[in-house]
Amino acid sequence: MGKIRILLAEDHVVVREGTRELLQQEGDLEVVGEAGDGEEAVRLASELEPDVVIMDIAMPKLNGIEATRQIKVLRPATAVLILTAYDNDQYIFALLEAGAAGYLLKNVRGRELIDALRAVHAGESVLHPVVARKVIDRFAKKPSEERALDLLSEREMEVLKLAASGMSNKDIAQELFLSVRTVQAHLGSIFNKLGVGSRTEAVIYSLRKGWFALEDLG
Repeated sequence: MGKIRILLAEDHVVVREGTRELLQQEGDLEVVGEAGDGEEAVRLASELEPDVVIMDIAMPKLNGIEATRQIKVLRPATAVLILTAYDNDQYIFALLEAGAAGYLLKNVRGRELIDALRAVHAGESVLHPVVARKVIDRFAKKPSEERALDLLSEREMEVLKLAASGMSNKDIAQELFLSVRTVQAHLGSIFNKLGVGSRTEAVIYSLRKGWFALEDLG
């Protein structure tokens, strides 16, 4: 199995160097490029075709929100993991709507960042607990006229509900007595039916439609 190819997009050289050194201690991670501004991040994402981009928000030339949006247009399969000092609602929702797969604050430990990289590469959603609560509070609405079961099967709804509650693919598989591969297949089908490209987008879609009540998600 090949290494997870990572592009670092961070304008502070010291932070970028420290992050690279941390990641390259892991045998399955490889930093293939570094960008010091948003425009360079978009260009390198297109040229290097990384699996994951670690993206800061405040960068010269092009901010992280617009860089994320452009990268997802050019490279839909590339996961963008936000690593920033900002937990401002405006930034959070703009980045998630731009297609970011995860959003972490810079106070996370190194091990948490490494685990998050592997998770978003596997198609899972990664949100800092503070951010996850904001997302649920912001997007959860009363049920709409569009019923979930008009689009998704009962099993797909079970998978999506557990995903929305924050469970990993492995945890969902154990809960529903399925293989991880089957859970991944269900999520792929959900993405296709909802017209989204990531688990985070699927969860936000379902919350906006009011398919789950807050008490359902814990």
